[in-house]
Amino acid sequence: MAHQTDIARNLAEVKAAIARAALACARAPDEIALVAVSKNHDAAAARCALDAGHLLFGENRVQEAEAKWPALRTDFPDARLHLIGPLQTNKVGVAVRLFDAIETIDRPKLAEAVARHMATSGRRIECFVQVNTGEEPQRPALRPPMRMPSSAPAATFTICPSSASCVFRPWTRNRPCISPCWPRSRRATACGIYPW
Repeated sequence: MAHQTDIARNLAEVKAAIARAALACARAPDEIALVAVSKNHDAAAARCALDAGHLLFGENRVQEAEAKWPALRTDFPDARLHLIGPLQTNKVGVAVRLFDAIETIDRPKLAEAVARHMATSGRRIECFVQVNTGEEPQRPALRPPMRMPSSAPAATFTICPSSASCVFRPWTRNRPCISPCWPRSRRATACGIYPW
């Protein structure tokens, strides 16, 4: 029972800190979503957070989520689950069925596979596109300029809507290095669909 108490207490502390930070920035605390990362934690730990009233979770691996979440979602049908780790195209079908959002769309081939599975299943989920505005070669994300390949079906970009973007920039305080990233971020998020 101490585990459940610890999780509930920690969750309350994190939510209070988010609320203080939001108010300090003149934002409403309810504009900020806390994704509780349950990867590497068993279903009992996730259940403790669910019992404490938290409903938004992130998992890093499709297989781990598949083993843990079907039973939890039966008991907590309002729970929402995001995939926050890399996704292989051979696991897209399971991901579309299991998750409410995929936060790691990092290549056109993956977007096309997600779009196909959503069309086949009739289930639409949120998709977050990763954009590498710093053009760093080690980042697995789309890099500007983003153009749609001629082989990509146009339907991909209407069936696989992009809800948001996860924008990467270089990890530095060097202003000349990061200043080009901001206009690239604005262009990437303004287009609503991502014409790679």
